[in-house]
Amino acid sequence: MIQFSRSAYDEIVYQAYNGGDEEICGVLAGEYDAGHSRVTDTYAAENVAETPQTRYVMDPEEQFEIIETIEDAGLEIVGFYHSHPAGPTNPSKTDADRATWPEYSYVICALDGYPFVGSWRWRADEEAFEQETIAVEQH
Repeated sequence: MIQFSRSAYDEIVYQAYNGGDEEICGVLAGEYDAGHSRVTDTYAAENVAETPQTRYVMDPEEQFEIIETIEDAGLEIVGFYHSHPAGPTNPSKTDADRATWPEYSYVICALDGYPFVGSWRWRADEEAFEQETIAVEQH
């Protein structure tokens, strides 16, 4: 299960809308646990993919800086997020091929239907994503 503060959830949706037809991406921060994580903050990263309409790539240096910022704030990495401007909230084959953080959440915001946000944990032993339940705090 992954739980979002209302502001963190809304920030992902707003970033996705503002990204237009290009995928947005970033890092999720808060409290990490392999069974239940809580997202309190989002850290946007620039999408440096050659084809940002269909892929996302975080610059490794920027990703490292974001991770350091999160740790310096006393938070933990919960996972990563990106958008699918013209697709579903399900991970693509490319998403699965590029997943490298076992047991962490990969959140996808889609703009073509409800729900807007889906989340999956990468299970390295099965080399597959497992959908997880999303809860959003209302206060």
